[in-house]
Amino acid sequence: MAQRWVATGPTTFEPEEHEVPAPGPREVTIDVRAAGVNPADVKHPARAASYPVPVGYEVAGVVAAAGPDAGFEVGDEVLAFRVQGGWASSLTVPADDVFAKPPSLPFPAAANLLLAGTTAAEMLHVVGAAAGQTVLVHGASGAVGVSVLQQAALLGVHVVGTASPGRFDVVRRYGGEPVAHGPGLLGRLPSTVDAALDCVGTDEAVDVSLAVVADRSRIVTIAAGARAAAEGFASIAGTMPASKAFRSSVRASLVELAGSGRLEVPVARTFPLADAHAAIALIRSGHPGGKLALVP
Repeated sequence: MAQRWVATGPTTFEPEEHEVPAPGPREVTIDVRAAGVNPADVKHPARAASYPVPVGYEVAGVVAAAGPDAGFEVGDEVLAFRVQGGWASSLTVPADDVFAKPPSLPFPAAANLLLAGTTAAEMLHVVGAAAGQTVLVHGASGAVGVSVLQQAALLGVHVVGTASPGRFDVVRRYGGEPVAHGPGLLGRLPSTVDAALDCVGTDEAVDVSLAVVADRSRIVTIAAGARAAAEGFASIAGTMPASKAFRSSVRASLVELAGSGRLEVPVARTFPLADAHAAIALIRSGHPGGKLALVP
C-alpha cells in the first residue's frame, strides 16, 4: 500500500493508504522522491463537487513500472505535471505528462518546476512580451513571479517587479528592478510600461495596472478573475482549455531550460510527507520564502 494525502473537505486534508494501479499502455508508476506544494493544491479542493479528492499536481521521482509504449524504463529519474494525487509515496500517471529529469536538477526543485513555470510562460505569452519592452509584475518575488523574471530576462524583457523591501534582493537576483508595493506605487513606476502581469490579485495591483497600461489586452491576472471580467482584461487559469493547451505545449522547453541552468527553482524548505499539515500552514501564511516540497 502507498501513502497519499486527500482533501476530505474544502479546507481539510488527511493521509490515507491506497492501492497504486499497475500502469497500462502509455502509463508509468512513479516512486515519488519529492512532491511540489503549491497554493493551487490547497485552494482547489474548495471547488470539488465531492470528497475525498487526491491532492498534488506535480512530482519528481523514479520510474517503478512502465506500461507498453510508455517511453520510459524502470529506474529512470523523471518529473511529472499535470497529475492528480501527487502528494503520495507512489502513483501511476499518463506517460504524456512525464519528462526525463535533468541530472543537475534536485528532486525537490524538479517537483516544483512546471506549475509555476508554465503559468509564468503563459502570462508572458498572453501580453505579447517582447525584447526591449518593460513589463510590470505584481508579486515578483513569489514562485510565479520568480519564474516570470527569469523567462522575461531570456526574452530580453525588462521587468519592474513589486515586492516588499525585504524581498528586493530576490527580484534583483533574477534580473528585475524592484519597487515597493503599497501606497504611492503608481508614482514609483517608470513612465513607460508596456504590459502588466498580476500574480497577487489585490485591488492595488489591478488599479495600478489599468493606470499604466492603456491597452487592456496587455494586462493579465492569475488571481483577480472578477476584476478582469468587469474591466475587460485577461484572466488565465490552468483549468481553462486554452491555458491548459498552452501550458502543456511549453513543459518540455522549460525542463530543458532548467536542465541547462537557465531557469532556477528556489526551494525554501522540504517536509516529510507525513508533515503535510505543516507545509499547508506555511503556504497559507502567504510567505513561504520560496518553493516547498513533500519528501516521502
